[in-house]
Amino acid sequence: MTLATLAPRRPGPVKILRQYELVDRVRSYNPEADEDLLNRAYVYAMRAHGTQKRASGDPYFSHPLEVAAILTDLKLDDATIVAAVLHDTIEDTEATREEIDRLFGDEIGSLVDGLTKIKRLDLVSKQAAQGENLRKLLLAIADDIRVLLVKLADRLHNMRTLHHVPVAKRARIAQETLDIYAPLSGRMGMQGMRNELEELSFAALMPEAHASIVSRLDDMTEKYGSLIAKIETELSERLTQSGIKASVKGRQKQPYSVWHKMEQKNLALEQLSDIFGFRVLVESIEDCYRVLGIIHTQWPSVPGRFKDYISTPKQNDYRSLHTTVVGPGRQRVELQIRTRAMHDLAENGIAAHALYKDGGALDVGIAAGESRAYSGLRRTIAMLADADSAEEFLEHTKLELFHDQVFCFTPKGKLIALPKGATPIDFAYAIHTGIGNTAVGAKINGRMAPLLSELANGDEVEIACAEGQVPPPAWESLVATGKARAAIRRATRDAVRAQYSGLGRQILTRAFERNGKTFSEEKLRTALPRLARTSFEDVLAAVGRGEIFSGDVIRAVHPEIAEPRKAGAPPAAGEPGWFGLEKAENFRFKVPGAPQAPGDAEGPMRPIPIRGQSGDLPVSFAPNGGAVPGDRIVGILTPGEGITIYPIQSPALTAFDDQPERWLDVRWDIDPSRKELFPAQIAVTAINEPGALAAITAAIGDHGGNIDDLRVMSRSLDFREVLVDVEVWDLKQLGTIMAQLRAQKTISRVERVNG
Repeated sequence: MTLATLAPRRPGPVKILRQYELVDRVRSYNPEADEDLLNRAYVYAMRAHGTQKRASGDPYFSHPLEVAAILTDLKLDDATIVAAVLHDTIEDTEATREEIDRLFGDEIGSLVDGLTKIKRLDLVSKQAAQGENLRKLLLAIADDIRVLLVKLADRLHNMRTLHHVPVAKRARIAQETLDIYAPLSGRMGMQGMRNELEELSFAALMPEAHASIVSRLDDMTEKYGSLIAKIETELSERLTQSGIKASVKGRQKQPYSVWHKMEQKNLALEQLSDIFGFRVLVESIEDCYRVLGIIHTQWPSVPGRFKDYISTPKQNDYRSLHTTVVGPGRQRVELQIRTRAMHDLAENGIAAHALYKDGGALDVGIAAGESRAYSGLRRTIAMLADADSAEEFLEHTKLELFHDQVFCFTPKGKLIALPKGATPIDFAYAIHTGIGNTAVGAKINGRMAPLLSELANGDEVEIACAEGQVPPPAWESLVATGKARAAIRRATRDAVRAQYSGLGRQILTRAFERNGKTFSEEKLRTALPRLARTSFEDVLAAVGRGEIFSGDVIRAVHPEIAEPRKAGAPPAAGEPGWFGLEKAENFRFKVPGAPQAPGDAEGPMRPIPIRGQSGDLPVSFAPNGGAVPGDRIVGILTPGEGITIYPIQSPALTAFDDQPERWLDVRWDIDPSRKELFPAQIAVTAINEPGALAAITAAIGDHGGNIDDLRVMSRSLDFREVLVDVEVWDLKQLGTIMAQLRAQKTISRVERVNG
């Protein structure tokens, strides 16, 4: 039996394992067990714990017995079982190490001492006392792996009874289990225990997500149940015909594994190809490769999905063949092929080495020597033990042990576990979504660092925030955690929607005024069905993006208006019809046909909160050629993009001649105190000789222009056609630069490109 098949005990009065039952469980796999030793340990622990109670109200003595029962399923030796029965006596009773040594021997005393005070270990603290406790645990593990096995069984039983613990404490224990003990059991190859620890932690930390995935997996099992049975039958018959004794069994991915993969790869559950798989157990390594050949003959394999962990085992000793084929119904099917011994090792890891030999006695030295995982762990602990202080030991440990994670700290010492490759942005979102959304800078170990820096184990990270900040959309593709990606996507979507909504409100207000009507939210809500929108904000955002034109909205609200562009009533006193956009402060906008006040005076307007004209924002320049102050300009309302600014001479404007409702009057509104650069394009024909490009760049740089891009568009024997993207202050500076270029001996022609 493996831990994967064990189930938590049902709620209700606890059934305490009786003395003879414990002995029978051990003797079932070790007939030579020391019955007297087991009986003495049982009685001693029962008397020591006396009337102590657990949080559930059960006798405390039931806990060490359940831990011992878990270890008997792993078929461990007498000393380990006795240490499990006694593991809380020194910590929670009047028992001492000296008394344990005297009554049960130094070996058992050492195991119990290695576990003493470990149950109080707060692995999210940086305090020296906690560091000392962790040092004690890991050094005890390095001396005897059985300490780790008892500790993991202890944590497993505590997780099975976690529902009795107060809610506030429950989350901390579950997170600690997910961050520390589950990966540690995986590092030791104990996949059965790791799976159960992860599932119990997942259900405690995210009950709604856990229940949702379990429900969807049940639905998929019902849907594909017949297909799974068909594949099992076909493959079993084919292997039998080939003379191979094999066991074929379908399996389903664990809910936590499904959720973790969805988060890591940002996939929907339906996109995962390995939710269902098959495990083939055979008698020998030779049979493993024979089965692989038969499977690849029966069904086409998926390229790049074959892994041979038999010839090259994983660090935790895992050995198996993995392959994915296109099976019946064109469904992808993942298969694992291994021997039964390999399967036992895959489920129970280091514990599988601790099996009784022919003589009935366990050679711990041989068991430890057979395990590459344990050898690697011992080397890691030996390196960590050189730390100068308990705090340093604690920080370094968290994470030399777990290579797929990084463990960082807040300035107050809280531990944050993140996937490898995580950045301060991931760290900020792991603390709180609000901190991530407003993050503007970071300090790593006291020094300023870019927000996109890759974090390392033990880093102390401090996040600087600014109120009103919105995360750039580019962050979504740069972060490592699903939580950060989802939060960034949601924040940028909400921010851009708010920007478009503000622009849409201004456009509709002007349009209604032109038609002698008052823009009213209440009236617009009554017209939502005619606009095929579900909310008032949806309409505003759609108008701002150019997906709905203002005339369509007016006709929906006032069906009696046949011509949406007819002249309306004059604007209110002091209102010239122009409006500005906050952070697009270089422009003033006006809906065509709006009345103009004498002298073009500016009336006070509340700006719309829209970010600047660069990036994914409602105001942008024409894609080819740009525009600079001094140009006569016009705005085109582009569906899905907002307003695009074109020079009036741009040939691209002819494409909008039959769409007058998309045109906006625009003029420059430049602050002379700000030296802001604007985009333009220049086409240059240069003579093909050395120094021609240098002359172009020098002429632009000497007159204060900035080259954003330079491309050689065509080549001939005598000439080169060069397209230069420049940034200048205004039309006058652009003219000066073009005149200087024309004066160069190596340049034959200079023209401005109008997109």
